[in-house]
Amino acid sequence: MRHFRDLRVSWGPLGILALSTIESVGIPNPGGTDWLLLVLTIARPADAAVCATLAVVGSLIGSVVFYGIMSKGGERYLARYTASGRGLRFRAWFLRYGMATVFIPALLPIPILPFKVFAACAAVMRVGRTRFLLVLAAARIPRYAGLAYLGAELGENSTPWLKSHLWQMLACAGILLLLLYALVRMTGRISPEPSPGVE
Repeated sequence: MRHFRDLRVSWGPLGILALSTIESVGIPNPGGTDWLLLVLTIARPADAAVCATLAVVGSLIGSVVFYGIMSKGGERYLARYTASGRGLRFRAWFLRYGMATVFIPALLPIPILPFKVFAACAAVMRVGRTRFLLVLAAARIPRYAGLAYLGAELGENSTPWLKSHLWQMLACAGILLLLLYALVRMTGRISPEPSPGVE
């Protein structure tokens, strides 16, 4: 395990760029961008800002590719995973809450809110690409900047800190959901507005 970690660290900031791009395209990878970002900034605190920036850039690049694939041929994928059960409920949430369902899991990794399903909904239902990327950037920037800051400042204590503050992070997610619900109640609905093409 340590050898695997040392190998990832040896990739440096460009490894973050590559991994976040691959992950955002939808290709599974062991460890994930969050883990590598934390490990790399612990090992190289001086590179924290560069690593966070490249993680965001890679996420946006990969998401552009994912968006393009889904917008042109994702109907079958979406139908397969949202025909019934939880998938159907997730699709209904997207129709009701729109891009907020993309923002929240992109900001906080919440197991019950699968980011890729909501991102696929946005692409298939023709939410504008510019709007999609702006929402994604608004979530990824604080997420990756926060992880890089923790790694650089707390070092090996970063993981214990995250574990000890898990409930606070879940509380933040709950507050976001409550704010979303209140906004929906006030405005009636926050649904995507499909357009004939991408922006």
